[in-house]
Amino acid sequence: MKKHVNTPNGKPLIPTIKWGQALCLGAFALVMSGCSMTPPKTFTFQADVPENFTVTGTGNYIPAPGETCTGRSGKPFRVGRLHFKPDQPKTAHQVEFQVPLTDNEHGCSSVLHSLKLTIEGRWGPGREHTSQESANFSISDETSQQASTPQVFEGQCQWLFRTMGPYRYIVKIPMCRALNANGDMEKRMIGGRLHRDQLADSTVKLVLSVAKEEEPAVGDNWVKFPTGWKRCMGKGLDDRYGFCRGNTTDFKPFKMPDGRDCTVYPKCTE
Repeated sequence: MKKHVNTPNGKPLIPTIKWGQALCLGAFALVMSGCSMTPPKTFTFQADVPENFTVTGTGNYIPAPGETCTGRSGKPFRVGRLHFKPDQPKTAHQVEFQVPLTDNEHGCSSVLHSLKLTIEGRWGPGREHTSQESANFSISDETSQQASTPQVFEGQCQWLFRTMGPYRYIVKIPMCRALNANGDMEKRMIGGRLHRDQLADSTVKLVLSVAKEEEPAVGDNWVKFPTGWKRCMGKGLDDRYGFCRGNTTDFKPFKMPDGRDCTVYPKCTE
């Protein structure tokens, strides 16, 4: 697993490092001579993902109490970042990476403040046919009242489709939301609060699914028929907004990501 550390201005604080590589930074371990450091405590983040989806992470670290951290400019910084991307999926539908609870860069100690997940889904044949959504976890210093058990979060992504450009190509955007106890999508984003006192050597898991039905990304652009969705004509073929505005009889063709000319989505032809 490779990690990169960035400041808010996007510049890397240190070169790419490999997990487990010895770093002579002189924090968390003091010895009589030489250079040694005890690896920081970590927790495992694990995600069960649908086909054509993956998850990566960004850990946001802030200086520990009483610490001052400086970047390349020599000025103090408030947030440092480590990026987590698995070298390869654990299985065809599962990704996993280790998240340190502390970090040592530039002679200062920092602690994990939050974890942001990037959920990426591919909806077409090309590399450009990918879209992203995010999920966020905050780290609480409050003592947890619950027993230390694997924490599992459930979420679902729904593809929202629209047309774009003069040729009206279909593009899709994932809308990912938390699931409630009944398995229904909520309005809130995926994520929650993690208690620091429970995280060391534990596992945090996200179980992600995809809704069976896709929906239009823009309201009043499409009309649903038994054969699928048809794109409203609007003011004409060149009207990129193409609102229906009560006209549910005139429709215009569009193109699928693979270049096919279609009249109904997602079956393409009636």
